[in-house]
Amino acid sequence: MAKPINETLRHLSGGTFLDEAGEKLAELVAAVDSTGKSGSITLKIAVKKSTKAAMQVIGNITMSKPQEAPDATLMFPTPEGNLLINDPRQQALELKTVPKVGAVEPIQVGAK
Repeated sequence: MAKPINETLRHLSGGTFLDEAGEKLAELVAAVDSTGKSGSITLKIAVKKSTKAAMQVIGNITMSKPQEAPDATLMFPTPEGNLLINDPRQQALELKTVPKVGAVEPIQVGAK
């Protein structure tokens, strides 16, 4: 009877293969949770004969993580083909800062 695969995987890469797979899984879960898109992890085990009596076993982990959507900037086109931050068809308002007159300290409720 074959032994469980996790016993073999625990020895790969000096004992770090499963730990690395667990870290990649946590990273993937966080990315899927934040983007709402799917992703995957692939564990690949390559086995080849090394000597007459030994096998060379290599573990490889790849992750397909969903990408965050880039931030979009709303810009307005001009007839010349340029882009502007402000809508050229909309009039700009002349806003001014109102000076503080008789500033009052805030009252702390329940403070002694």
